[in-house]
Amino acid sequence: MVIALISAGGTSQRIKQDIPKQFIHIENKPLVIYTLEAFQKHPSIDSILVVCLDGWHEILSAYSKQFNITKLKYIISGGKTGHDSIYNGLRELNKHYKNDDTVIIHDGNRPMISQEILSEGLSTYKKHGSAVAAIPCTEVVFKCLNNNIPNEEIPRETIMRTQTPHIFNLGKLIWAYNKASENNTKYPAACSLLYSLGEKINFFKGSEKNIKITTIDDIDIFKALLNTQDNNYLKR
Repeated sequence: MVIALISAGGTSQRIKQDIPKQFIHIENKPLVIYTLEAFQKHPSIDSILVVCLDGWHEILSAYSKQFNITKLKYIISGGKTGHDSIYNGLRELNKHYKNDDTVIIHDGNRPMISQEILSEGLSTYKKHGSAVAAIPCTEVVFKCLNNNIPNEEIPRETIMRTQTPHIFNLGKLIWAYNKASENNTKYPAACSLLYSLGEKINFFKGSEKNIKITTIDDIDIFKALLNTQDNNYLKR
C-alpha cells in the first residue's frame, strides 16, 4: 500500500489572513485541494490522510466531496508543531497499515507537486528504501552570526535544498518518531530526523515549481504557475 500523509495543520501566522492559507481560494478552489488532486490523480497512491487544524475537519471533508477526492480516508488533528502533526498522522496510519507500507509525507501548502515528481520519488524509494525531493542551490550562500553580518561563505555546490515529498516505509517512520519522543527532540522535517538517527537519505530531483506557499508573494507565484503553459520546445 502507498499512503499519502498530507500535513495541513499550520495556523498560517506568517501569511496574516483571516483563514488558514491552506483554505484560501485560488481561482475558485481551496489551496489544499490542488495538493490533494495531485495525489488523487496518481495511480500508485492508494489512500490519503490529512493532518488538519481543529475546527476545519468538516470543511475539508466537504471540499473533498465537492472536488471528488475519493482517496481521502482520514482527517485528524495536528499538533503544536509540524513535527507533532506528522507524528499524529503516523500514529493514526499505524492503526490501519503495515510496517512495510509506503508513506509519502507532503506539505499541504505545496500545491504544484507534479505527477513526474511523485513517480520519480516512488521509483527512488523502491530502489533505495528512502526518497527525498531536493534541488541544488543556485544562489551565493552565507552563514551569519546574526541577521545581517556574514561569518562564512558556504560553497553553493555543496548545498541541496530539500522539499517534500519525503518517502519512507511506515515502520521506519514510526521508529524514528518514537525515538524523537523518547529523547524529547523535535525536527523540522522527517528527513532531518531520519538523518540524525544515522539513516541513509536518498535524494531525487525536485522542482523550482514545487513551491511552498508561505507568503502572499508565494500565492502570486502560484497563480502565475497555474496559468503558465509548458514550453515544450525547450530541452529539459
